[in-house]
Amino acid sequence: MKSDRHSKILELIKNNDIGTQEELAKALVNAGFNVTQATVSRDIRKLNLTKTTVDGRQKYVVFNGGNGNDLNDKFIRVLKDGFADMDMAQNILVIKTVSGMAMAVCAALDAMQFDEIVGSIAGDDTIMCAVRSVEDTKKLMEKLKKILN
Repeated sequence: MKSDRHSKILELIKNNDIGTQEELAKALVNAGFNVTQATVSRDIRKLNLTKTTVDGRQKYVVFNGGNGNDLNDKFIRVLKDGFADMDMAQNILVIKTVSGMAMAVCAALDAMQFDEIVGSIAGDDTIMCAVRSVEDTKKLMEKLKKILN
């Protein structure tokens, strides 16, 4: 059942401009799947989906990580487009983004593989990065400032 649902999700985001979990859940219900918000959220993580802007509207796409300058440029662009502000609380870096962009910015940060970041979690407009130490948090903030400028 899960693989059928995952296949349907990939089909839905490929053929439709779905930009929120609610829109995805509604589309799945209309397709005959009984899903909750929590199920859709887990599916999005499992399928490695992220948001991108197409014609001024956000939509889910499959995030394909990898190496290379072309991909790195895309990650930097996502970071610059979505970033709003950042602040630290000891070894936690909190990044504020444009509404709806936290997941995409978080995926870009993960793909850029900063050694300082142990793990990260994204909401709608906020990312929380667990960083190895207070010193590493300061180093990471400086790295991000250089990228953003």
